[in-house]
Amino acid sequence: MSESTITLSDAAAKRIAAVVAGEQDKHALRVSVEGGGCSGFSYKFDLESAPQSDDLVITKDGATVVIDPVSLVYMSGSEIDFVDNLLGQSFQIKNPNAVASCGCGTSFSV
Repeated sequence: MSESTITLSDAAAKRIAAVVAGEQDKHALRVSVEGGGCSGFSYKFDLESAPQSDDLVITKDGATVVIDPVSLVYMSGSEIDFVDNLLGQSFQIKNPNAVASCGCGTSFSV
């Protein structure tokens, strides 16, 4: 899959760059999809020191995101965003493949 299948908002890139800058030996945000959550699948966010050889690597404005091939299947066409509002701060995935999601915004079904 190409980098264009998943996009990174300006707000997400800025936040990822800031978070990674404060971490020693961590250079990227890993976004993955796991089974579970109240709607069937859930997103997981971890800091990584380096991508795996088969990861999709997305870079924007000093931020790096890595996504494994299995998660890419569920995330194709998605936008990774960072939201800061009265409810708090969080990374959110705007996924066109999700047919349902839960109120917390971290789980979905396809």
